[in-house]
This record gives sequence, structure tokens and C-alpha cells, in this order.
Amino acid sequence: MCTFSLSSHAWWNEEWTARKKITLAGPASQVADAPVLIRLHTGNFDFFSANDNGSDLRLVAADDKTELKFHFEKWDVVNELALIWVKVPSLLPQTEIFLYFGNENASTAADPKATYDAASAVYHLAEPEGNPQDSGPNGLHAQSSAQHVAASFSNGGARFDGSQSMTLPAMNASTGYSFAVWIKPSSLGGVLFQSDGLNISLEGGLVTVQSGSAKVVSSAALSADQWQHLGFTVSDVLRVYVNGKPAGEAAAAAFPAGSMTLGAGFRGEMDEVQVSGLLRGAEWMAVQAAQGPDGKLVTLGEDEATEGIGEASHLAIILKSLTLDGWIAIGFLAVMLLIAIWVMYSKAVYINQVDKSNSRFMNKFRELSTDLAMIDKAKGLGEDFKHSSIYRIYHIGAVELAHRFDDTDAAHIDKSLSPQSLDAIRASLDAGLVEEVQRMNRFMVLLTIAISGGPFIGLLGTVMGVMITFAAIAAAGDVNVNAIAPGIAAALAATVAGMGVAIPSLFGYNYLASRIKSIVSRMHIFVDEFITKLAENYSR
Repeated sequence: MCTFSLSSHAWWNEEWTARKKITLAGPASQVADAPVLIRLHTGNFDFFSANDNGSDLRLVAADDKTELKFHFEKWDVVNELALIWVKVPSLLPQTEIFLYFGNENASTAADPKATYDAASAVYHLAEPEGNPQDSGPNGLHAQSSAQHVAASFSNGGARFDGSQSMTLPAMNASTGYSFAVWIKPSSLGGVLFQSDGLNISLEGGLVTVQSGSAKVVSSAALSADQWQHLGFTVSDVLRVYVNGKPAGEAAAAAFPAGSMTLGAGFRGEMDEVQVSGLLRGAEWMAVQAAQGPDGKLVTLGEDEATEGIGEASHLAIILKSLTLDGWIAIGFLAVMLLIAIWVMYSKAVYINQVDKSNSRFMNKFRELSTDLAMIDKAKGLGEDFKHSSIYRIYHIGAVELAHRFDDTDAAHIDKSLSPQSLDAIRASLDAGLVEEVQRMNRFMVLLTIAISGGPFIGLLGTVMGVMITFAAIAAAGDVNVNAIAPGIAAALAATVAGMGVAIPSLFGYNYLASRIKSIVSRMHIFVDEFITKLAENYSR
């Protein structure tokens, strides 16, 4: 379905036909074992080139040898949306990894427990029913009374109304403790986190952390109804991070002990809760915060393939970004174009035959002097003029004469027509002319349908494509021009296809209509000329 470029790098496995380079813009210093969220949607990934269940997806390090651990938080091929968490062993200021796909026989390699380090508990809060599950290796599943939200920061989330809460099992933290969460407060007050020895709350948007006798009030305030990243670490120092930046610190008195409660007294949404028995550094917090809707951590490149030379063309990028509704609209327009071409070709051939045959017949007709039915009597001449519309009208007149003159060998003086007979013959000729006009215009309505309907079908495909693109990007939370542009360009391809049907159909219709109009005018002239000759030769 799409065209790829040939990569200049080695290929990890020849059984995979396509890959996409992913560039990660890490912090200034190295971060080890960083979980990174890859958001795929119709604007940046060709879901038709991958298996329906995503079993052929592989994430490989820049050396094109080392497979990276990953798992799916969401894989929805119908709506063309995927959320993939990958464990990057060493995240540098610029790190490259590869996403491989395109192997029908591949079995899934997703491994949630291996994506996170051994001292972690991770809650995506994506379960539509039941309690939140720990995606980490320890199985520290939570208990929650919060309301599930189908579309949150990434996939599902949890909504708290001030009386609901979530309880997380105790985490072994002997050397350090780290906590991170995405929150979207609807009010700027309430308790966010509680455990023995630690309390975190919002007071007028400021994050207040109490650990034993130590207290920290963040220097940066949170905003209402916006997704923001909040984190804190506890060791010998209690540090608070807001949107990946240090927001305050104080000497810590105690590690959190026992189970932990989230959301008691909080109003708003939470998503992507990460708890660790390890001390996370400022760079690790910055990496997590950079994965928000406006984050610049992840940049997806163009698709590459094992075969083909040169960079992917703009047309290839557009075609691979087309959604299913766009392909349906373009397919329907392609059928319309084929029908329009067939009508224009067959009608042009027919009109040329009629025009030439009419010219030959009129030359023959004008040679007649008295017996106007002579052509119709001659054997074989009817076959010669079978394509002539004027001959068919003439044949009607000749039959009318034959009905009125039983003795066609009688002298001319005995053959006469009354005015009423001339009017009757004209009426028969006019009826034949109407039938010929209808024959000439047969199937022309298909061209008018292509002219008027093609652009509207294309516009419908474009509108649907734009809607799906924006919905997928909103669900994935990947808001940047590189994510939006391919989907919008692909959606506009349906409008281009509609114009591609309408424009040649319009030119063909106007050309054929002018030729038909000319032939019809000649038929009108012939009827007048035939009636005039009848009046001259057979009037009383």
C-alpha cells in the first residue's frame, strides 16, 4: 500500500519488511532504564502494514542488534491507535531506536513485566472494570473506588470526586523512594497522596509535601483542567518535581511506610502512576514529564523497507497515511472515473460514426429529384447508412410515403399529398427525431453524476479523514505538526480524487454535448428539408 525508502543502515532481521526510525531527545545526562511512551496513530504509522494484533512489532536499539523490552498499553487497529511502552536501557541527549513491523508469521514479543525494573509498580489505569493492575514485575495490584475514564492522559484513567480513593500496596524502599503521576485537577485543593510518614496535598495549586517534620511547598503551582506531571523522591532529601522541573526540597524525616492512598479529597483525573523503591534523579523525572501532549521526547521518522531506492515520495507518504474511509471514497471515485472514461470513449466513437454516416447520406439524399423513397428502396443502402441518425428519420418518412402510395410505379402526377398528410408525416419525423436525440444522449447522465457527485464524495472522504486524524491524535496525546500533517494531507487526497473524476468528465461532457448539439441541429434541418421536398413534389 505504501512506498518506503531504502535505509543506509544494517537490517536487524530480513524477515521483517519495514521499519521506522524513532529519535529520542533525552536530557543532558544519561538516564538508565527509562520507560518511554511511543504513540502511534493514523498520522504517523501505517497500521495496514502491520499485523492486526501487532504481533510483528519489535523495538530494536540503534546497533540494530539489541531487542528492547516493550509492551502495549493499547493496540486498536480499527481506530488506528496504539500506545507502546518501551524500556530504553541508556537514554542520551539523542538516542535512536527502530520500530520494526511487517512480518505475518511473527508472534508477539510484548513483555510488560520486563519493561520496568524490578523495584517498580506501574499502573496505567486502563482497566475498564475491576481494580488497577500493576504492569510491573511485582504484581502489586491496587484497590480503587475511583471512576474509570475511557479517554484520559494515555488511554484510560481514573477520576476522583473528593470522596473516592485508590490504595496502592506497600513498596519496599530501604534506600530511596520515588513517585510520579500525571494529574488533571478540576479544583486546586485536596489531598493527593497519603501514607504513614508522608502526606501530599494541593493548596491553592501549590504542592505541599509533609514528611515527618520536613515540609516542602512547591515553587510552581499547578493549573486547573490541564494535564501536568507531578513527582517526588525521598532519601536523605525530599524533592518535589512539577512538570519535570525541581520545585522544592527539604531534609527528609521518613520513608513512606505501609500502603499508600491516592486521591482522598482530590477532585480531577489521574493517570500513569509510577512507584519505585529506587531513587529517581531529576533527569528521570524530566524524561517522564517530556512525554506529555506538548512533549518533544519522541520523534518518529519515515518508514523504511528492505527494498527500494531513494527517499519516500510525498505521494507515498500520503497514501500510507490514508485511513479506511479515505480508501473507500477513493475506490468509489476510481469506479466512477472508469465508468466516465468508458462513456466518453464509447460515445465519442459512436458520434464520429453517426457524423460521417450522416454526411454520406445527405450527399445521397440531395441527388434525388422526384422519388424521395428511392434510397429506402435500394437494396443494401440501408446497411450502408446503419449508423446514420438522419437515415433512420428518413426511413420513417419513406415508410409513411409507402403507406400512402400503394402503386409506387404509377406516374408522379397520380401521387399527391394533402396538407393533413404532410402534417402527419412531419409528426412522425418529429417523433423519430426525439428518439434519435434520446439515443444520442444515452449514458450522458453518468457524466453529469461524475461531474457533480465526484467532488462531494471526495469532500466527504476528506471530512471523515480529518475527523479520524484529529480524534486519533487527541486520543494518543501526540500534538505536533509532524503528527497532524500526514493525516490531513492524506485526507485531502480524497478531495483531489474527486476533482480528478469531475474535471475530465466536465471536459468530456462539454465536448460530447457540443457534437451532439451539432448533429441534432442537422437532423432538424433535414426534417424541414424533407417536408419541403414532399410539398414540392407531392402537393395537390
